[in-house]
Amino acid sequence: MPVARPEPQEPRVIAHVDMDCFYVQVEQRRNPELRGQPTAVVQYNDWKGGGLIAVSYEARKFGVKRSMRGDEAKMVCPSINLVQVPVARDKADLNVYRSAGSEVVAILSTKGKCERASIDEVYLDLTDAAKEMLLESPPELLELIFEEATKSNILGLPSVIFVLHDLIVVSLQFDMNVTNRASYVQDVINREDSVRAWLCRADADYQDKLLSCGAIIVAQLRVKVLEETQFTCSAGIAHNKMLAKLVSGMHKPAQQTVVPSSAVQDFLVSLPIKKMKQLGGKLGSSLQDDLGVNTVGDLLSFTEDKLQEYYGVNTGTWLWKIARGISGEEVEDRLLPKSHGCGKTFPGPKALKNNASKNKSDSIKKFPSKSCPLRYGTVKIQEDAMKLFESGLHDFLGSQNTKWSITSLSVSASKIFDIPIGTSSILRYIKGPNSTVSPANLDCSSLPEDPSLGNKLYIAPNHEEHCEPSLSEKEDYGNNSNLAKQCQIKEEKKVSKKLTEVKIILGPESSSEPNKAEEHKAAQYVDRKKFNTAGSNSASSSTWMFNVEDIDPAVVEELPPEIQREIHGWIRPPKQSSSKTRGSTISSYFQPAKRSG
Repeated sequence: MPVARPEPQEPRVIAHVDMDCFYVQVEQRRNPELRGQPTAVVQYNDWKGGGLIAVSYEARKFGVKRSMRGDEAKMVCPSINLVQVPVARDKADLNVYRSAGSEVVAILSTKGKCERASIDEVYLDLTDAAKEMLLESPPELLELIFEEATKSNILGLPSVIFVLHDLIVVSLQFDMNVTNRASYVQDVINREDSVRAWLCRADADYQDKLLSCGAIIVAQLRVKVLEETQFTCSAGIAHNKMLAKLVSGMHKPAQQTVVPSSAVQDFLVSLPIKKMKQLGGKLGSSLQDDLGVNTVGDLLSFTEDKLQEYYGVNTGTWLWKIARGISGEEVEDRLLPKSHGCGKTFPGPKALKNNASKNKSDSIKKFPSKSCPLRYGTVKIQEDAMKLFESGLHDFLGSQNTKWSITSLSVSASKIFDIPIGTSSILRYIKGPNSTVSPANLDCSSLPEDPSLGNKLYIAPNHEEHCEPSLSEKEDYGNNSNLAKQCQIKEEKKVSKKLTEVKIILGPESSSEPNKAEEHKAAQYVDRKKFNTAGSNSASSSTWMFNVEDIDPAVVEELPPEIQREIHGWIRPPKQSSSKTRGSTISSYFQPAKRSG
């Protein structure tokens, strides 16, 4: 159930940018001969010509709709061009559209917080950019207003203004009889001039001035998208996400709509309740059936307490607020979709069945939805998907041995988030002494054989601080060995404090080389066979280990190359002894650890 969010303390400028029949535009860019022609993009299956997933505006004029199949679209519009979605692994491949959408997002995200809602729609929080424009170059002081901004549709602003017998007559009726109207009109004031006047009002309140700046910014972004990608888009500009989304599709294609606060109530009053976000399903049906609410205006007749009585405190408050155009939902700073799904249909005779007999048609029981945590790796995802299906089928059938058929299967992953900034291979944090090799490029799998290394490897941590004796200490250095020891102790303390948590050392358990300073630097130890996290406060006892058997080779092959090289270096079998001398190979950069005890 939806929950009311806290309202922002200051007015915001939010835009919802929606691409115009985006899949068609992508195909038209790939094949310019399709521009201006009736075109539709169809799913990859050939049943009745495939399902239409995008229809150009030229085809819509003939009555072609997305709910049609390809064959039906040809009957309505014989000249229509049907373009098939690319196919990969017997499934629709949408990567070309996702990549095209990323081009648009890269442009839109330059002006504010950007939330990619789907392949072809984006939310923008332009509050900071609008405030900056209002301070530096407010619209009322500009000699010229960006031309595309003057084409905006401002809710509440008269679409056409007529001058009749020296009286200004405002017409809000868009379906007036053209003949009758023309007989009374002496002059028509240009609509763009009206929009320009609204954008540049010096007496406008602070909220409207911010919206004016937002309208100009969005117009500039839309033009830039067209110039750099050849794609047109429409937009809605308002003080919250809900209103911006509602109006972004009001004037398509290639237009934008602005919602001033003064126009919110008139806009919502006649809006069907099912058009509101999160009210298209059961909650909206409940409002209609239980309370007789069919429009947002009907919802205004109920008090907040009454709505809370029916739908609980949180949802009741949310309903009361959205009826008044109030929404505290914030734009999330996310350039990637937070969910990803894939589905396949098996229509008609292609339905999957448990036997050759037809399924009972009188069953209306819905197949249950199942979910589980996502494990990394193709094989694991396949295994989990099959288990979910078997579990759902068990719940669906119960104890009955009922015949069944499947016409659609889908798998989706949700709650996807960006990799945290700074995340990288652990080798980025370690480097051998006196080495000029970049840690990020170090390949453990290619390390040469060295009898002194045994089955393990050491990589000494890289740190910049060194203990330097004072001038007087340098003079007496040769006569007082205690100074050298003090210097070493200082160095050890710095390493212990600064590097305990980030350095991992791979190496032998013992060595005969008497380099104690470097031995102490190699404090943290990783064994190839076991993983033991029981450590202490001292650097020398902070031991990190892992179990080779826990690493799935199939998963490793799907990791980035640099990570693959690192892991292969850990799990590769021990090399045989070699006659190569220490210092002649890359292993000379790795110092051994001191034998404990």
